[in-house]
Amino acid sequence: MKTLLVVACALIDADNRVLITRRPEGKAMAGLWEFPGGKVERDELPEDALLRELQEELGVTTWKSCLAPLTFASHDYGDFHLLMPLYVCRKWEGLMAAREGQALKWVRPNRLRDYPMPPADAPLIPALIDLL
Repeated sequence: MKTLLVVACALIDADNRVLITRRPEGKAMAGLWEFPGGKVERDELPEDALLRELQEELGVTTWKSCLAPLTFASHDYGDFHLLMPLYVCRKWEGLMAAREGQALKWVRPNRLRDYPMPPADAPLIPALIDLL
């Protein structure tokens, strides 16, 4: 079974809310909410992939020094296995914008379970609740 490495980020604002994005129509798992991020390309470090994905998806810039690893998910989707580290980031530059047609929402950690998420994202919520 192929293992897919994907990175995710919990962007946290000054009010300790977490940004989640909703997968747009036409993508796998459309309509589900997730933490921003994406696939790690061949020969790419996870942190570099996350910096790239945040710029591409949201138009924001941050730095490796602002990414703190918090936890990870390991989930079997049947035809592939997903390994997804979750980083926390509290500092970025730029105006947050949905560049790929996705909806954006700032959510209190204890309300994250109110939003339907892919199976690999949901287990990340307790670590965020404990942190915040």
